[in-house]
Amino acid sequence: MKNFTLIILCFLVTTLSFSEISQNEKDALVALYNSTNGSKWSNTWDLNQPVENWYGVTVKNDQVVEINLHFNNLQGTLPQEIGNLVNLRSLNLGFNQIEGQLPLTLGNLNNLVSLELFMNKFEGNIPTQIGDLNNLIVLKLYSNSLTGTIPTSLGDLVNLKELLLGSNFLSGTIPTQLSELNKLEILSLIDNKLVGEIPLELGQLTQLKELVLASNELTGTVPYQVTDLSHLSTFMVSDNNFDREYVSVIDGEGSIPNKQIEFNSGTVITDND
Repeated sequence: MKNFTLIILCFLVTTLSFSEISQNEKDALVALYNSTNGSKWSNTWDLNQPVENWYGVTVKNDQVVEINLHFNNLQGTLPQEIGNLVNLRSLNLGFNQIEGQLPLTLGNLNNLVSLELFMNKFEGNIPTQIGDLNNLIVLKLYSNSLTGTIPTSLGDLVNLKELLLGSNFLSGTIPTQLSELNKLEILSLIDNKLVGEIPLELGQLTQLKELVLASNELTGTVPYQVTDLSHLSTFMVSDNNFDREYVSVIDGEGSIPNKQIEFNSGTVITDND
C-alpha cells in the first residue's frame, strides 16, 4: 500500500513539473516576441525554455497573469494575438518603441487590472473596446501619438483609479462620461488638443486627488464643483484659453479653495511638502 501511495505521489509531482500554459497563450507570447523584434530586446527570451523562465512573464496556475517588459527595447507593433492572453492581469510595455495602432483585441483582456503602454509610438484612436475592461484600475497611455477623441466608453471603467492620457494628440471635448468613474484618483490629460469647457460633472469625482489638464485649448472657467473636491491636492490647468488665469497647485494638502486657484495676473505654481 505504501509503495502504491509513493507511486501516485511521484506521478503527481511529475505531472505538475511538466504542466504548461495553453498553446494559445504561448502562441500569443511568441507573436509578441516576433512582432517587436524580440531577438534585439535588452532582455530577450529563449523560446526553447519553459515560458516560466521568460524574462518579464509571470505564470500562475498554468496561466500567464503578468507581462512586464518596460524599458526593454521593444520595436515594432503590438500583435492582435495579445488579446488571446485572457488571464492577463497586468501588461506593462512602457518606455519602448512600439508603433502602429492599439489592437482592438485589447478589449478581450477582461481580467486586466493594469494596462501601461506609455512612452511608445502608438498612433491612431484609443479603441472603444478598452471600455470593456471592467476590472481595470490603472490605464496609462501617455506620451504616444494617439489621435481622435477620448472614447466615452472609458466611463464604463467603474474600478479605474488612474487615467493618464497626456502628451498625445487627442482632440474634441472631455467626455462627461468620465464623471462616472467614482473611484478615480488621478486624471491627467495634459498636453493634448482638447477643446471646450471642463465638464462640471467632473465635480462628481469625489475621490479625485490629481487633476492635470494643462497645455490644451480648453475655454470658459473651471467649475467650482471641481475645485471644491475635498481630496484634490494637485491642480494644473495652465496654458489653456480660459477666461482667467489659475494657480497650479502641486502636492497641496487637502482640498484647494477657489480663492487659492484664481489668479488674474498670471499663473504660479506652489509646491507644499
